[in-house]
Amino acid sequence: MRDEVAAALGVAVVDVAPLSGGCIGQVYRVRLANGETAVVKVDDSAHPQLDIEGYMLRYLAEHSALPVPQVWHSDPRLLIMSFLPGSSRFSTAAQAHAADLLAALHAITAPAFGLERDTLIGGLHQPNPWTDSWLTFFRERRLLYMGREGVRSGRLPAAVLARLEKFCGQLERWLAEPERPSLLHGDVWTTNVLAVGERITGFVDPAIYYGHPEIELAFTTLFGTFDRAFFARYQELRPIPPGFFEERRDIYNLYPLLVHVRLFGGSYVQSVVNSLRRFGF
Repeated sequence: MRDEVAAALGVAVVDVAPLSGGCIGQVYRVRLANGETAVVKVDDSAHPQLDIEGYMLRYLAEHSALPVPQVWHSDPRLLIMSFLPGSSRFSTAAQAHAADLLAALHAITAPAFGLERDTLIGGLHQPNPWTDSWLTFFRERRLLYMGREGVRSGRLPAAVLARLEKFCGQLERWLAEPERPSLLHGDVWTTNVLAVGERITGFVDPAIYYGHPEIELAFTTLFGTFDRAFFARYQELRPIPPGFFEERRDIYNLYPLLVHVRLFGGSYVQSVVNSLRRFGF
């Protein structure tokens, strides 16, 4: 790996240390002879796809002001990025800063829902065909797609998928079309956000597409990424219609739960069942 990084950057590698995190390949902190520090991901699997992560980070850098690592090299097997300082501990001020950054990201729009190409979430394929209707996109390309992947992998019972399909047929009871598509990071949870003191220093491991910002906001509540300080500030910038915390966030969190079912199975299946039961399915 040292030789590959040196060849890609034209700079010698001084030191390599493993880092935790990431669903794809191995991650390292690399010190370079020019004094800079890089984060290097290596994917030695049969079907490497680190170039997709590189694409997503470059897309965010080119289309938004969201702080993301600078991509120095990207191919399916090797991704080299700038190192961003920080930890996943968020002060009240840092949460407010995160709200500022995500509200600005969500103000960036497109003519339809989806993206110019498919992306990844947690290393899983994430289809993004341009779609005029958010409800159609969320139903077909998020819930039903990932539910069927769960069944195909043997981690989601077919009976649960049948219940999900019935629920998806009635999404209009709870969800409405947004005014316009919003650019989403797509995977905002604790370890994918970095902060130093009162400021957010970076968002990493994106799963980008244009969708409803409420699916992004919902995911931040699933594992307790942010709390009241974040939502108080976000509401000042982009008011959230009533019913989000009471109903819609649980519907939107079905997608990351289905992703976790596909990845890990286990207790996440029951979480999906509990959500469906709550809405009568």
